[in-house]
Amino acid sequence: MPAGFMRMPTIVAFFAALCLSLCAAATDAAFAQGGEAGGYTTKAQRAILMDAETGAVLFQYKADDLAPPASMSKLMTLAVLFREIKSGKVKTSDEFVMSVNAWRKGGAPSGTSAMFVPVNNKARVDELIQGIAVQSGNDACIAVAEALGGNEAQFAKMMTEEARRIGLSKSTFSNATGLDDANHLMSARELALLARYIITEYPEHYPVFGQKEFLYRKHKFFNRNPLLFLNIGADGLKTGHTTDAGYGLVASAVQDGKRLILVVAGLANAEERKGEAAKLLEWGFKSFSRVKLFDDGEVIGQARVWGGSQMYVPLAGKGDVTMTLPKFPANQRLSAEIVYKAPLKPPVKKGDQVAVLKVTSTSSATSEIPLYATEDVTKAGLLRQGLDSLVIMALRRLAL
Repeated sequence: MPAGFMRMPTIVAFFAALCLSLCAAATDAAFAQGGEAGGYTTKAQRAILMDAETGAVLFQYKADDLAPPASMSKLMTLAVLFREIKSGKVKTSDEFVMSVNAWRKGGAPSGTSAMFVPVNNKARVDELIQGIAVQSGNDACIAVAEALGGNEAQFAKMMTEEARRIGLSKSTFSNATGLDDANHLMSARELALLARYIITEYPEHYPVFGQKEFLYRKHKFFNRNPLLFLNIGADGLKTGHTTDAGYGLVASAVQDGKRLILVVAGLANAEERKGEAAKLLEWGFKSFSRVKLFDDGEVIGQARVWGGSQMYVPLAGKGDVTMTLPKFPANQRLSAEIVYKAPLKPPVKKGDQVAVLKVTSTSSATSEIPLYATEDVTKAGLLRQGLDSLVIMALRRLAL
């Protein structure tokens, strides 16, 4: 547990008795080889399945391992561009030039996936977005990088900075394309979180990831995401493949109003990528349901306030507190804990987010739910503050 964080039992005794119904379809049959977690087996070297609305993790296997992401990292290239558009610094009608460098490194001479913008010609930003999302054009990525960062190396720093800003703590970037580099690394979890961020923050741009075709000059490009053509509700996001990375996919799909996000990586070939991704999505949609844990405003637990007018502040969620949980196996047990950064000091205002409820099922499904103070807590008198300070110092000495 990181220093400065406190974990506290929650008012969740009923969790141990929470029973879930059996899943009618046996969709969790194991595959031939690969990683296993929570009763599900995948051939992917790294994988994660996430509920888009809540961020709950339904399945994960080596989800925090850093590895080459290949073209899946182009989602960050686009995220930086989308931010610039949203801020008004860039318009979709603006034109970026295809420099000799971008053309040579990512265009026709490179032998890699390209949009084939002629050298020294200009392309509109909306065209470049389609060239990246649909065709995975490396030339389009480098043209964007040079226009926004001056050069690709500087733009890669912008990508890393944007990752930190949106809460991705491990990803590092050295280029705009995803071509293999020892310092260009992402985890499956952070790819899924990035996809969720794009879906939530840039809904006006998200439909481009579900676009099946893109006509540019004399070229007709077809989206490389195989799930778009399977009639399973898939509408994004990005494939990736290099020698070091293997075959990977960040995808999202909606069925019956429920959106899931998945990442599979390190697969042996394109067919395996398609099959594993489709099976994981199918399993996710059929094997999970939403369960209400607490009512709106119901007190879930409390957090210790050091030097406050009262020792503890009650905590509750905003709205009904729900979790996406597996239907199978039956009689699952849940463990839960409240986590917050300590020492929590006053003033604490009603409505402040001060903690997170972390819930885990026996099948490894996890969910993190923000918790908010239900009361104001002001500073205590000097005597109380002094006594609490002595207790904090004593606890720190014991922790050494």
